[in-house]
Amino acid sequence: MRKIAEDCTRLEMPFFVIGDTKSPSDFALSGCEFLSVDDQLKSGLQFAAICPTRHYARKNIGYLLAISRGVDYIVETDDDNFPSEEFYVPLPSRMQAHAVSGAGWVNVYRYYTDAMIWPRGLPLNKIQGDLPDLSSMEVDVPIQQGLANDNPDVDAIYRLVLPLPFQFERERRVALADGAWCPFNSQNTIHYRKAFPLLYLPAYCSFRMTDIWRSFVAQRIGWANGWSILFREATVVQERNDHDLMRDFEDEISGYLGNDKIRAALEAVEVQAGEEHIPDAMRACYRALVNGGFVGAEELPLLDAWLADLSASTNGISSAS
Repeated sequence: MRKIAEDCTRLEMPFFVIGDTKSPSDFALSGCEFLSVDDQLKSGLQFAAICPTRHYARKNIGYLLAISRGVDYIVETDDDNFPSEEFYVPLPSRMQAHAVSGAGWVNVYRYYTDAMIWPRGLPLNKIQGDLPDLSSMEVDVPIQQGLANDNPDVDAIYRLVLPLPFQFERERRVALADGAWCPFNSQNTIHYRKAFPLLYLPAYCSFRMTDIWRSFVAQRIGWANGWSILFREATVVQERNDHDLMRDFEDEISGYLGNDKIRAALEAVEVQAGEEHIPDAMRACYRALVNGGFVGAEELPLLDAWLADLSASTNGISSAS
């Protein structure tokens, strides 16, 4: 985290760290804006008042604070990543890329290596599926996922039975267009402004699935708006914090059993194109996840609070400009 703070100071980028009840109340780091739980409650955000503590979803508060500062894009990571210079610079939001569409589940990691590896959240029966051919096309990619070397984002099953550290062998950019599903995470991800609503991390689900299920909602809504999800080469090295892998496995069971059902449920949701319709599309998608028993019903008022805070943040920027 110290390196990230130093990099952000040098690059004149705001850097937010969102604390939780386990965080030290006197945490301080030059170049970092730390918000304790008390600070979050004093922020005036509806979301901060009702989001559960001791949950990764409190990261949503950091997104809202960054958005209120008028940033054009948000770069997110975790405290066990060591970024390269490329990490801080998004690729253009519209670009020529290798792309695939309409392929169902795609193990995108296989475009970067011939080794047996798959991203956390990919259904286990799709790991060795056929790898679709790529074609060059112009894509709109307001959400971009960078890979991680040494400790890539893999599930507990991989970590229990296959070797680490791991290095991806190839550098390339792969865009997943309409109908090409692959989970992406919140550990090395960039969102441009028009995709800010899709940053939302659900709280009433497993910690190990919150960013994965966020990614499925983002893909469904993004495709309705003509967007693709861009994967790029590794731009961080992860030195992973200590984890209890069997506890991770237990927390991932809802995904092992449910991710393909979630895909089907989201594909059945009617999503209207247009950025102005994204809030309603998010409500419809999360309602489908609640109705399917994947996410708790408490998620819906929490999502409404997020959307209200997001609207207030963006309107405040407009009024001040």
